[in-house]
Amino acid sequence: MQPLIDQHGRIATDLRVSLTDRCNLRCTYCMPPEGLDWMPADDQLTDDEVVRLIGVAVERLGVREVRFTGGEPLVRRGLVDIVRQVRSLDAGVEMSITTNALGLARTAHALAAAGLDRANVSLDTVRRRTFETITRRDRLDDVIAGLAAAEAAGLGPVKVNAVLLRGVNDDQAPELLAWCLERGYQLRFIEQMPLDAQHGWDRASMVTADEILSSLSSVFRLSPASEPRGSAPAELFHVDGGPATVGIIASVTRPFCGDCDRVRLTADGQVRNCLFARSESDLRLAMRSGATDDDLADRWRVAMWGKAAGHGIDDPTFLQPDRPMSAIGG
Repeated sequence: MQPLIDQHGRIATDLRVSLTDRCNLRCTYCMPPEGLDWMPADDQLTDDEVVRLIGVAVERLGVREVRFTGGEPLVRRGLVDIVRQVRSLDAGVEMSITTNALGLARTAHALAAAGLDRANVSLDTVRRRTFETITRRDRLDDVIAGLAAAEAAGLGPVKVNAVLLRGVNDDQAPELLAWCLERGYQLRFIEQMPLDAQHGWDRASMVTADEILSSLSSVFRLSPASEPRGSAPAELFHVDGGPATVGIIASVTRPFCGDCDRVRLTADGQVRNCLFARSESDLRLAMRSGATDDDLADRWRVAMWGKAAGHGIDDPTFLQPDRPMSAIGG
């Protein structure tokens, strides 16, 4: 086994697998109200192709964590079977999902039985009107039910991912943290990144990590967590002495690229060695043209070797990726 190492010495062991670019919400910081032109069905990897590429990553490249993303991965019909097949490849691989939780109330127990370990749920507010403003859908009750179902199915610790938008929900950070603490969910705030389909991101209007910490500190006593952060994207803080924590993922203002251990596979079989990469490596075409697993592993290693030292958002020459987050996968 030869790992996925880049020219800066980082080794990728965490694979993010996008199962679809489709989503049943229309979050303002991700896509326009009418949605996007979805990926043609023939371009999308089949269930067997997804499992095969994950198998290459696990068995030949040293991947130890697999997270299913989208779009919204719960809209992928074969999700439960994909999870079951990946679990059969290696019982020790950690499998999780990042989801908006619509439909999770119906599928949480099946996913847990198939071998899924954990769920991350995107939720930016617990106020109904604000939720509808951000997502353009009145589905807050479904998300709350999905979170409860994930907890009941043992998909824990259940984590909640939140993005704050200036003038929309930036005054709600303490409220959301209190709500999560009461239910035992682990909250992580994520700085808004330049990955929207409209290319309307503006750093000046982004709610920063420092602002989030200041808002939380007005209600809670926060202290840096003592446990090593390692390659985790979230900087953790104990809340009121612990043991509960809250995390801040400051991708823009405090980038953690030097410790990144992630690699991404899009729903159409492209390897992205960075969330903000401007180029991709096509495994789908190679696979459908008869490439062996060893061939695919070699192509993957080459793709990983060229990973840049950092995402370069602060560089004047930075260009936002052509694909939005919904087509890349979180």
